[in-house]
Amino acid sequence: MSDPHTDRPDQDPDDRRPPYAGLAALVLIAVLLAAGLFLAQKLREMSALQDCVMSGRTNCATISADGK
Repeated sequence: MSDPHTDRPDQDPDDRRPPYAGLAALVLIAVLLAAGLFLAQKLREMSALQDCVMSGRTNCATISADGK
């Protein structure tokens, strides 16, 4: 039985991942999640607008309070 705390003999010490690889992966996942949520929100807004237009209404555009 081998000791689990020792390095495996088939693993080259130079091929180890850098210590920040886990953090970089976590940041990438967070960015992808944020982009996915933003996209889902925009698709939901467009779907509501399209449903309004398809129902025959003419006042479907949202009116913003800041005039833009």
